[in-house]
Amino acid sequence: MNFTRWSARLPGTQRRAAARTDPAVTPAVLPDRRGDGSLPAARAEQLTDEPPPLPCVDALPVRDVLDHVPALVALLHGPEHRVAYVNDAYATAFGRRALGDRAREALPELAELGLFPLLDQVQRSGRPRTLKSRKAPDGRSYTFTCTPVTDQGTCGVLVFATDVTDHAEAAERLRASERRQRETAVTLQRSLLPQELESPDDLRVAATYHPGGTEAAVGGDWYDVITLGGGRTALVIGDVMGRGVRAAAVMGQLRTAVRAYARLDLPPHEVLQLLDGLAAEIDANQIATCVYAIHDPNEGRLVYASAGHLPILVRDETGTVRRADEPTGPPLGTGGWMHASGSVALTPGSTAVLYTDGLVERRNEDLDEGIAALERALAGATGTPQVICDRLVRSAGVTADHYDDVAVLVLQHPARTGPEAELFRNAALELLGGVEAAPRARAFASGVLTSWRFPADLHDAGVLAASELVANSLQHGTPPMRLRLRRTDRRLIVEVTDGDDHLPRRRQAEPGDESGRGIAIVASIATNWGSRRVPGGGKAVWCEFVLPSR
Repeated sequence: MNFTRWSARLPGTQRRAAARTDPAVTPAVLPDRRGDGSLPAARAEQLTDEPPPLPCVDALPVRDVLDHVPALVALLHGPEHRVAYVNDAYATAFGRRALGDRAREALPELAELGLFPLLDQVQRSGRPRTLKSRKAPDGRSYTFTCTPVTDQGTCGVLVFATDVTDHAEAAERLRASERRQRETAVTLQRSLLPQELESPDDLRVAATYHPGGTEAAVGGDWYDVITLGGGRTALVIGDVMGRGVRAAAVMGQLRTAVRAYARLDLPPHEVLQLLDGLAAEIDANQIATCVYAIHDPNEGRLVYASAGHLPILVRDETGTVRRADEPTGPPLGTGGWMHASGSVALTPGSTAVLYTDGLVERRNEDLDEGIAALERALAGATGTPQVICDRLVRSAGVTADHYDDVAVLVLQHPARTGPEAELFRNAALELLGGVEAAPRARAFASGVLTSWRFPADLHDAGVLAASELVANSLQHGTPPMRLRLRRTDRRLIVEVTDGDDHLPRRRQAEPGDESGRGIAIVASIATNWGSRRVPGGGKAVWCEFVLPSR
C-alpha cells in the first residue's frame, strides 16, 4: 500500500493533491500506430484481444479510498500517538481534528472509550487488537480494531472503527427480554414457595432459596415445612428438572399436592407414590426429584422416602455427620416403582440438612466430591438454623451469577435443659385392656396434668379427652394399647395407640345410639384431632389443646 509517508508531514491541501496526482495511477499511453503518432483508445481496443489494463492494488490512491470508507479511520504515529490522518467518516462523527497534535488532546473520544492502553499495547507487541462494541460519545456503538503500522523505523497505529449500533441495540433488546423472562420466573418461583415457614414445637427450622444468575438457571427448586398435628412435622424438598416459568409452574402444583397428601398423614413412601402418579399426569416429559420426611419427637427419628434426590445429611450432638443414603427410588414421573421408607436418628442436639443439587453440583467435578465438601462444612457449622443455612451457601461458593438455583432446608432438634426442659415433658401408660383400663387412664391423666400445673379448665378437658380416646380404643381396637401425654411450650397432646388398623371417623350419633359420641366429644373440646396408621400395624388417635399464653 502506497501509504508509507505519514500524512502529518504534509498540510491537508498538499496531501490530497499528492494523492490525486500520484504517478502510480496515471493512465498508460498506448503506442502511436497512425502517421501522426497517436491512436484513439477506442481504436486500440479493437486492434487487440487483451483486456484493458487495470491499476494494481499498490497503485490505488489510498487516501481517497479511505476518505470514502463508511467506517471511521484514524492514523496515529509515534509514542505520543500524534494524529496523522482522520477520514471523512471520522470527521463527520466527531468533527475535524488538527493533524500533528497528540491524540489524548486531539481525540478525547478515544480517551473516554479507554482506547489508549490498547494503543500502547499494540505498539509494544506489534500485534493487532480489537475492542468490541463500545458506545462512543456520539451515542453510537463501534468495534475498534487497532493495527500496527511501521514506516522507516517509526511505529504507528491505524484505528479502524466499524459501526455496530444495530447489532448492539439488538443484543441489548435480547438481554432485556431475557432479564424480563428471568424476573418473571423468579417472581413466580418465590410466590409459590412458602412466604413464612411453619414453626413446629419441637424443631427449629430455616430455609433459603437462591435463583440462578440467568433465566435458564431459574428452575423448580422448592421446600416446605408442614405441621401434621400430634407433635409431628413433615419436611419436604424437591427439584423439578427444567428451567424457567414452566418448571416453576410444575413445582407449584407438586408443592400444593404434597400439602394435600400430608393432611392424610400417610407414611413418606405412600406420599411419594401418589406424587409419582401426579407428576406423570401433569407432564409425561417432566420429572422431578423429591425427599419427604416426617419427624416424630416421641420416636427421635426422621422417617423419610426419596425419589431420586440427594441424601439427607445429619450431624449429631458430637459433630459427626452421616448420610441417609438408602432407600432411594427413581425420580417422580417415571412410574412403575414402589417407593420405600427409611429412617435416620435425629436425637436432641442433632441438625439435619435437606438441599438441592445446585448446592453441591459443579462442572468438571464428581457429585460425591460436592456432597463430601458439604459434609465438611456442616461438621463445622454451628448456631441457629438460619446461620447454618447462610454458612453452607457461602461455603459452596453460591453467588448472584450462580449457574443453577439452590434451595436449602435446615432443621434442628434442640437439646433443652434448665427451665426450657420443664416445658417439654412426656408421660406414657401401657393399657392391658379390661374394665379397669378407663379408670386407670383417667387417674393417670389427672395426676400428670396436675403435676404439670395446668389450669383447672385445661386439666379437666385433657382428662376428658384421654378418657374418651381410651374408651374408643377399648371398644373398637385391640391390644396392645398405650396412652401418651405430651406437652410443649405451646400445646398439650393426648394420644392413644392400639393394634387395630381401622381409623375412626367423626359421625353424627342419633339420639337412640349408645355409641359414636366419643370422637365427636373430643373434636368439640380439642383444638385439633386426627388419626393415622403406625408402622408395623395399628393406629394412633390424637388430639391437642393450645396452651394459654404465658
